[in-house]
Amino acid sequence: MAPRSLNHRRGVVSILLGISACLGMLAILIGTRPKVPADAATAEMLSDILLWNSLLPRAAIALVAGAALGMAGALLQRVLRNPIADASTLGIAAGAELALVVGLSFPPLLAGVSRELVAFSGGLTAVCLVLLLSWRQSFDPVTVAVSGLIVSMIAASLTITLILARGEYALSISIWGAGSLSQQDWQGVLSLTPRLCLGAVMAYILVRPLNVMALDDANAKSLGLSLVWLRLAILLLAVWLAASVTATVGVIGFLGLAAPAIARLCGARTTGQILIAAPLTGAALLFMTDSTSQLLGPGFSDLAPAGAATALMGGPVLLLLLPRLHAISPVATAAALIEKPLARPQLWMLALTVLIAVLVMAALTIGPSPTGFRFSFGETLTELLPFRLPRILAAGGAGALLGAAGFIMQRVTGNPIASPEVLGVSAGGGAGLAATLYLVGSSSPTVMLTGMALGAVIVFSIMIAMTARRELSAERLLLSGIAMSALSMAIVSIVLAQGDMNAFILLMWMAGSTNRAGSFEAWTALTAVVLFATPLFFMGRWLTILPLGTVFSKSVGVGLTSSRLVLAILAALMTATASFLVGPLSLAGLVAPHLARFIGLLGARQQLFASLMIGAAMLIGADWLSRVVIYPYQVPVGVFAALIGGPYLLWLISRTGKR
Repeated sequence: MAPRSLNHRRGVVSILLGISACLGMLAILIGTRPKVPADAATAEMLSDILLWNSLLPRAAIALVAGAALGMAGALLQRVLRNPIADASTLGIAAGAELALVVGLSFPPLLAGVSRELVAFSGGLTAVCLVLLLSWRQSFDPVTVAVSGLIVSMIAASLTITLILARGEYALSISIWGAGSLSQQDWQGVLSLTPRLCLGAVMAYILVRPLNVMALDDANAKSLGLSLVWLRLAILLLAVWLAASVTATVGVIGFLGLAAPAIARLCGARTTGQILIAAPLTGAALLFMTDSTSQLLGPGFSDLAPAGAATALMGGPVLLLLLPRLHAISPVATAAALIEKPLARPQLWMLALTVLIAVLVMAALTIGPSPTGFRFSFGETLTELLPFRLPRILAAGGAGALLGAAGFIMQRVTGNPIASPEVLGVSAGGGAGLAATLYLVGSSSPTVMLTGMALGAVIVFSIMIAMTARRELSAERLLLSGIAMSALSMAIVSIVLAQGDMNAFILLMWMAGSTNRAGSFEAWTALTAVVLFATPLFFMGRWLTILPLGTVFSKSVGVGLTSSRLVLAILAALMTATASFLVGPLSLAGLVAPHLARFIGLLGARQQLFASLMIGAAMLIGADWLSRVVIYPYQVPVGVFAALIGGPYLLWLISRTGKR
């Protein structure tokens, strides 16, 4: 039998099985729905109300939203020729969420503007920024993924800042951000269904141009296709569909990534087949995932929000897609930004030490007051010392730990973009914290720190194991980190959506606030720097040889397994400690080693020292600025540092593209 006929039969069978599974799950949901505790007549009336105004609209919105996201993912992957393009990986979801949070936080600014338009503007801004950064490298899949990750992190930093500034709405916005499909009427279905139908008509019209775009750009242009305008039209359609879903039900993570991939596994090959199969697959995936969450949840509550549950699929699907990714150009090395090595590196190292001392003195003595900035000395400084010194030590120690951890990761992997934040190790610490709070229920700092350390070690070890066979390929390691980060943050979102005290603890951790830093946090930071960073100065041989590759390392007698394991554990422990103190979003672990190389410090020990100093200086400065920029209010230091480091990374990617 011809392969085409086999694929057609497989597709038909898959559709029939999907429809049967959804109908069976709906019957189970209706048959096992919780009973309302009341007398027989009242219970029957309330049960009918719940069926027709909650359960059935929820099933319908899951199908419609899943289909819209599946179609958006298929369009994005086709137009960018990128199998991991999705509203989550391109920053569309994060941009739409940020725009909606801005609209909720400052209602007079957006009065009379529809939520859909607000979400669309935020998502479109984010994806345009991502594509602008990757345009010079012809939308290389790896560059697009990195740009999307950084834009998402910056948007998440701003979102968390706004959420914490509006404390009365903080937990409710977090629940919405996790993607809740709960419905009280048919309004959401009636709003989203016409948009899906219009999107399907537009996608049908675009099938032929999309087929031509499957060719290379030169052939497509020779056939008279206007690539710029066509790409823009398809991107607008995909962003509009994704933003409409986000505005209606919240963020549904990675469904647009999984649906087209599963559709292709089921036999869809041509553009028309994928544009039919991906929405059907997305609808079935979201409905089955949400139904399972309802069945496993106690009573009338869900086991997990739909968005967080679907994000759990994103990590494994992304890992399965890694073999299909081939970067157009390799990840650029940071050495490309170095003009020449320093003649006297000791002077720079001394200058960094002096900079730390100056920053510490400035943060201790200079601060805002109702009458303006004032210098505190003598008795006033003595009174302020118990409040300012612990947070300075905690921030500085966390920055030094992140700088050293990023230095280790970049040396071990040979990947200049490796860092605790980008590789998902910080998110792994968050998953460990979430699991600890959920299982143990203890908010003891020691228990929380232990859980974060375990999570970070497990995530980094898994990534090293997955990419070791390919000699720690920079592209594979980077994308594995994004996948593990998706899994980890999905676990965090599940606990956040519970809306209890554990959720508030997690939200504060994500923000990275040092407002409540005391002696425990200060001593933890200092002890961790001494215990974890000091041994690195005696591992200079490993740190010098490992970046030269597996073959060379083996030829000079370096034990790869033992050296990588020791360094991985140290990096993970430093990351967990630093994330416990300042949250997961600071980006100091990526920026500090880059700046150390940028100024020309090439030796392993020189770079390590400079990474420690630059990371500490970055977070001490961010902590001081977070206290003064919007006095008497404060911006969380981790978020503020991310807002400093994020633009640097965007500049780095654009500079790499020019070279």
